[in-house]
Amino acid sequence: MKLDKTKVYRLTRQVPAGRVTTYGALAKAAGNPKATRGIGMLMHVNPDAPRTPCHRVVMSNGKVGGYGSKKGVSQKIERLKAEGVNVINGKVVNFDRKLFTEFEIETD
Repeated sequence: MKLDKTKVYRLTRQVPAGRVTTYGALAKAAGNPKATRGIGMLMHVNPDAPRTPCHRVVMSNGKVGGYGSKKGVSQKIERLKAEGVNVINGKVVNFDRKLFTEFEIETD
C-alpha cells in the first residue's frame, strides 16, 4: 500500500507543540503500519516545514532520529526544546508523557 503524502502531512500537523509522535504512529494513522521508513522519507522532504512540524516526529524509543534541515539534528532538538520538549543525549525526556498518538483519522 502506497502512502498518501498529503494525508501524512495533515496527520503530522495534528501533533501539538510540546508533544512528539513516532514514525510508526504516523504510519499506523495513515493506514500503513509497516511504512515507517516511508514516513521518514516524507518527513525528510517535507515542503511545508515548520507548518507541517516534522521536527515533532521521533523514533519509537524516544531517540530524536534524523532531520533534513541544513543544521540537521541540532536544529530539530532546538525546535523541540523551544516547544518544551527536553532532549538529553539525543532522547526525548519523559517520552511516554510527551507521546501523541490521538490522531483524528480521516475516513475515505
